Amino acid sequence: MSIAVALVDLESTLDGFPWGYLLTVADDGRPRVRAVPTRFVDGRLCCATGEGARSNVASRPQVTMVFPAPDGGMSLIVDGDAEAVPDGVALTPTSAVLHRAAIRD
Repeated sequence: MSIAVALVDLESTLDGFPWGYLLTVADDGRPRVRAVPTRFVDGRLCCATGEGARSNVASRPQVTMVFPAPDGGMSLIVDGDAEAVPDGVALTPTSAVLHRAAIRD
């Protein structure tokens, strides 16, 4: 189950998600995943990363961030266009959803 999050509501939605996974794509086409603390600044998600993530973003700026549900509820998934900045990555969101895992007992 997914619930769309309006981009104007993303900053307040992020209050419950202090960190997330940044997913980029490396030169070999494989996904790279990093757990990063994230801040919402001037309409963008900003996270500190190493040179590898900045290099991936410089070549392939379409990225995804996944913020796991802190209480086992709904996770937040954000797609966007990123750019490398001196201390990490800044992501301009293009879409966001709250998503509940389809786990069955």
